[in-house]
Amino acid sequence: MERKPRILISGGGTGGHIFPALSIADALRRRLDADILFVGAEGRMEMERVPAAGYPIKALPVAGFNRRNLFKNFRVLLMLRRSLAMAKKIVREFRPDVAVGVGGYASGPVLKAAQSAGIPTVLQEQNSYAGVTNKLLAPKARAICVAYEGMERFFPADRIVATGNPVRKDLLRAGLDPAEARKAFGLDPHRPTLLVVGGSLGALTINESMQAAAPVLVEKGYQVIWQTGKGWYRKFLEGETSVAPAEGRLAILPFIPDMAQAYAAATLVVSRAGAGTISELELLGKPCVLVPSPNVAEDHQTKNARALADRGAAVLVPDAECRQRLLPVVESLLAHPDRLRHMGEAIREMAMPDSDEKIVDEVVKILGNPV
Repeated sequence: MERKPRILISGGGTGGHIFPALSIADALRRRLDADILFVGAEGRMEMERVPAAGYPIKALPVAGFNRRNLFKNFRVLLMLRRSLAMAKKIVREFRPDVAVGVGGYASGPVLKAAQSAGIPTVLQEQNSYAGVTNKLLAPKARAICVAYEGMERFFPADRIVATGNPVRKDLLRAGLDPAEARKAFGLDPHRPTLLVVGGSLGALTINESMQAAAPVLVEKGYQVIWQTGKGWYRKFLEGETSVAPAEGRLAILPFIPDMAQAYAAATLVVSRAGAGTISELELLGKPCVLVPSPNVAEDHQTKNARALADRGAAVLVPDAECRQRLLPVVESLLAHPDRLRHMGEAIREMAMPDSDEKIVDEVVKILGNPV
């Protein structure tokens, strides 16, 4: 009996890394019936999300470097050294045919161990500005799957493959009706609707900006679906922060489990500028205001957002200017449906569909020509 292909997938830390990794794994299982093993970081969300999706996962005691206090990195270096040793053992025991890295703390040690053992590697770079780990791994990678133009600034041009970023398949459910989606949130089915998301943990700057902006927007005839994150929502429930009441026009939630429905309801989206979110907005053709997080490596979210804004596909509002600018920007856009339509067309033109299948195509090529 012929042995199934064995694929090692490493990375995680955030939903922006985990969801693409699971999409790739599902495509590998569907097309190749592959044996798949994940490697993640101890205590990070992949340790729950990956087993829940039906895949085995091993943990490494690895963490990111502290850029603000270099003295705290001594322990990080010790953890990295231990993780490298553990990664070598995982590679030796699992004997993968290909290793795929999607970014995140664990991908560095695992992909380095795979390359040292002569295992072909595939990198997935989600952002428009390459991360340090992928730049270090790139010279020995067989394929580097990217979502933006101009990535030859960072990687060998002959290894770059334009695939886009995989997104959750459930977001692309066909036939979702905007009016029905709004009714599901308890809102008027016909009013223009703003969707505000700051990631699963929320975004403080966006939340504080919306605290003042939401009542104004409602007063002007719009309505808002607002995902605050659990921490801010708890303060809201306990009365530590408040929002003027707007029954039937304002849906405030700690977390939105059905993002496909939320996107369908939205006339305009306000969001951080993570690569995964941007890929979702592109595929759905959603006009958006992007408020890049300032707390990410290399300020890559600003670079992601600028790639869209330069093509008229989004409006970029810097985090430091959000409290002053978010309301007037949103008001102006909602008041001009033609501009929203043009933005939607521009962002849809940037979409790269079937990204998971394109990445699996690269794995298949390697399996057919392993040397």
